[in-house]
Amino acid sequence: MTITDIPRAPEAPEAPPAAVRKSPARKRLVPYWLLLPGILWLLVFFALPMVYQASTSVQTGTLEQGFRVTWHFATYWDAFAEYWPQFVRSLVYAGTATALCLLLGYPLAYLIAFKAGRWRNLLLVLVIAPFFTSFLIRTLAWKTILADGGAVVGALDALHVLDVTNWLGWTQGDRVLATPMAVVCGLTYNFLPFMILPLYTSLERIDGRLHEAAKDLYASPATTFRKVTFPLSMPGVVSGTLLTFIPASGDYVNAELLGSTDTKMVGNVIQSQFLRVLDYPTAAALSFILMAIVLIMVTVYIRRAGTEDLV
Repeated sequence: MTITDIPRAPEAPEAPPAAVRKSPARKRLVPYWLLLPGILWLLVFFALPMVYQASTSVQTGTLEQGFRVTWHFATYWDAFAEYWPQFVRSLVYAGTATALCLLLGYPLAYLIAFKAGRWRNLLLVLVIAPFFTSFLIRTLAWKTILADGGAVVGALDALHVLDVTNWLGWTQGDRVLATPMAVVCGLTYNFLPFMILPLYTSLERIDGRLHEAAKDLYASPATTFRKVTFPLSMPGVVSGTLLTFIPASGDYVNAELLGSTDTKMVGNVIQSQFLRVLDYPTAAALSFILMAIVLIMVTVYIRRAGTEDLV
């Protein structure tokens, strides 16, 4: 037997380099590194300003003497007791505008999703086209649209719509500007795309074969809509109503430009307290009260709407 015939012991596998051994750990950290920029952004531009405003709301003092934290929580009650009509008005205006956006936006979203055909992209561009114009300019345009003696006001008067709105207290005589109706019209127009786009996204995902199956089962179009289309579009309805109601409740531009002193919303009060009266604690307290009210309403709405399937 020669030396080459002697069996050799199996060689131990070569240890992988350190970089290879650490690769699984690095892969696990990749999602957190990707989240880091967004977390820092929210921390710097959301969390820290919220903390600062919270501390401002419990301060006392004057602009000349300076403000200091004294934990004066009574500011919240005083602010709400004085400006509760503006809170109610903001919620009513925002709720009305949201309902109108849903009534106007759902048929349009349905048309784009199921009936538009090759015109779908054009209609979607027309929906988002107002975003290419300043929010302020779009609101100012409504002062011309609703001007006294204009075509719109004349048509509303001829159709006796103003008689109904006068009875409801939303207009005054033959005048629409500087009334609640003008503010709601501005809110509805400016936030309508926020309703249409989620509705279209939800409707576009519905399988058309479901409509065919309902038709084969002798369901009428109304029954098909009530039993198939609308329930399946509920995620879009919930998303659209939230995207419309939340910013509308804090808006102040429409009430400032299209309304009067009797139509001021809580956003106008906050803006005035911050920039004119310079009562920073009251302004901060009003902001947190509005945020708390909206948060409670949204939480109840989401639970009642059953959004566990909202994706």
